[in-house]
Amino acid sequence: GWLIRNLHANGASFFFICIYMHIGRGLYYGSYLYKETWNTGVILLLTLMATAFVGYVLPWGQMSFWGATVITNLFSAVPYIGQTLVEWAWGGFSVDNPTLTRFFTLHFLLPFMIAGLTIIHLTFLHESGSNNPLGITSNCDKIPFHPYFSLKDILGFILMFLP
Repeated sequence: GWLIRNLHANGASFFFICIYMHIGRGLYYGSYLYKETWNTGVILLLTLMATAFVGYVLPWGQMSFWGATVITNLFSAVPYIGQTLVEWAWGGFSVDNPTLTRFFTLHFLLPFMIAGLTIIHLTFLHESGSNNPLGITSNCDKIPFHPYFSLKDILGFILMFLP
């Protein structure tokens, strides 16, 4: 089980690196101008972060008081439903086995939500044209993404696996 656990954890970390590069590329090329596509991407990122969080907590069996305090404060700040959110997230007022079961369930189910949101994200992207998704004119001052960044990313990926 240690191999699967480590592949899962390290693969997730590398996936976050890829996501951050994807966001950086979007900022560089001005993709935030397409509000629907960008906003679904932001929702995707938040869902991905929630999935990572509930998965990160699982192996420890408990959470630090700092982490529990921060999340409790964030949840309790939500108008009208804050107290209910806190009680639902923790299953009471302590982080114990019911909470870990709930987190395991969320860590399993949220990737399916991410897959659905990805389809919505791609649908909005397709509306602006698939061969030029950004819809911008060529600018010779900018470095073309391919082959420079593609080769750089491939080189970085290879270097990551070197001992």
